[in-house]
Amino acid sequence: MKPVNFDYARPADVGAALALLAEDSLSVKLMAGGQSLGPMLNMRLVQPDLLVDIAGIEELKLVEERPDEIVLGACITHADVEDLRVPDVTLGALPGVARGIAYRAVRNRGTIGGSLTHADPSADWLSILSAMGAKVTLRGPSGSRTIPVEDYMLGALEADLRPGEMLVSISVPKLSRSARWGYYKSCRKTGEFAHAIGAFLADPERGVSRAVIGATESRPIVITEASHLIGDGKAERLDLAFDSRAAGVVIEAAGMTDPIDRQTHVVALRRAIERAHSA
Repeated sequence: MKPVNFDYARPADVGAALALLAEDSLSVKLMAGGQSLGPMLNMRLVQPDLLVDIAGIEELKLVEERPDEIVLGACITHADVEDLRVPDVTLGALPGVARGIAYRAVRNRGTIGGSLTHADPSADWLSILSAMGAKVTLRGPSGSRTIPVEDYMLGALEADLRPGEMLVSISVPKLSRSARWGYYKSCRKTGEFAHAIGAFLADPERGVSRAVIGATESRPIVITEASHLIGDGKAERLDLAFDSRAAGVVIEAAGMTDPIDRQTHVVALRRAIERAHSA
């Protein structure tokens, strides 16, 4: 099957892209790397009147390092992070996760902003960036707004984009040197969608303790205060402090009632903690 006919535009800047999005008489779809949108077009799951290619917008490829965070343009690719063309302020967390996304060909073109906006529950960036406490900045007719990554995804394949808005950047907090993080995903083979994801961040110096259960049927389960699951983050072996029963209770309260599915996700979080990384 091939996509239906559509018009194509490649704006030079964000303002021009927003102007195209504001065309009420047309169904407009943004494309960055096209790794998710391309197959959807071929299968006619989306049928836009106008395809707006934002991959050439320089503002969306910029990186700005600030005292307490780094701001990544929405069109930064997975490979940009993997190959350290983007400064790593996460003690290896983002490069490590980027390295495990699909295949190199996908990582060369796929973008962080595109992945977040596609809002696939099994996507790596949704889980690890939620664990890091990252935020996204959106720009539209009413100006800009910034929200946590975990709030950007409303449900499976549904992002919190208001009419005429687009994601322009992702802000990732800098971790302290004492921070520890872990990430684990369960896949049958390389490149396959994850069946369960566990991620955590313990940064005692900043008073941060977060855990994420990803690859659910909807948005990730984000525990913004996870000290009751993993302790204060100062123990030599965090896995010994991990409370699997408490984790199961949190997951069940979030709506995951199937006991096998619930246990699979508890194990994913345990394995993320067992693989804890630090400076």
